[in-house]
Amino acid sequence: MLDTIDVNKTLPRKKYVTQLGKYQVRMRELEFRIFEERMPVVICFEGWDAAGKGGAIKRLTQFLDPRGYSVIPIAAPSGDEKKHHYLWRFWKQLPKAGHISIFDRTWYGRVLVERVEGFCDESAWKRAYREINEFEQQLTSYGTVMCKFWLHISKEEQLRRFKEREGNEFKNWKLTSEDWRNREKWDVYEAAVDEMLERTSTTYAPWTVVEAVDKCYARVKVLRTVVEAIEKAL
Repeated sequence: MLDTIDVNKTLPRKKYVTQLGKYQVRMRELEFRIFEERMPVVICFEGWDAAGKGGAIKRLTQFLDPRGYSVIPIAAPSGDEKKHHYLWRFWKQLPKAGHISIFDRTWYGRVLVERVEGFCDESAWKRAYREINEFEQQLTSYGTVMCKFWLHISKEEQLRRFKEREGNEFKNWKLTSEDWRNREKWDVYEAAVDEMLERTSTTYAPWTVVEAVDKCYARVKVLRTVVEAIEKAL
């Protein structure tokens, strides 16, 4: 599936500035509307390392009232999280009515990193597709607006960004040995992503693949998609 995506879509800088401002202002207006309507919003970000998730989240929240949203960075489970079903820690972070929760990495780790790295057995990650679909159906049936993004770049672009980070003293903290190790398993991860998109993109919680080589294009597409989803729900 990913092979069919043209990751090199671009947006001229002048149009980017205009459209970014337009959608950021509209996003702020909608933040107050969903609060009035008591409508929860869940926004999920997955993607390749260095694909630009942090930059997209920053632009998405730049004009928002900080009382109305939370950004939840997800790392490996620890402590009590290991003693519960893997979805337990995500249930705890879901937004209350009228608020927005933005997940930087999500429950899809079950069918991505946990699958590829062998952190769970095959029967567990295969079962997870149904569990995740049912989890998301419960949320959307309740009235939650859900947007799911996969930020997609080429293997060559990832290498370029890794090297750029490596040589930048303000960015090299982002690059770890784990990033390089994951890169060596690109093909295995790509197969897992393809299956994830195919089996968990539903009518109630569809995936949006974001062509993210051009960061300007990617950020505007994310904002526009969220705005349109909330407007439709309202």
